[in-house]
Amino acid sequence: MAVSSILLGQVWQLQATGDNWLVTKLYSEVFASYAILRKVGGGDADVRRVKVEKAADGVGLPGFVFTQDADAF
Repeated sequence: MAVSSILLGQVWQLQATGDNWLVTKLYSEVFASYAILRKVGGGDADVRRVKVEKAADGVGLPGFVFTQDADAF
C-alpha cells in the first residue's frame, strides 16, 4: 500500500506475521531512501532497515501495510 510520504512515528504491519512496526528513523543514501523500523513491544534486537519503494501513487515499504487511517492526521 502506498502513502504520500513516510513519517516518523507511523505504524506499519508486517504482512507475513501481522506484527506492528514503528518508523523510528528515515535517511537517504545516494539513490535510495531507507526506513528504520522497530517492532512494537519488541526488544533491542527487533530492528529492521527497509528500502522505501517509490511508485506513481506514492511511497511504500515492501512486505508492510500502512495501518493508520490517513484521515486521522
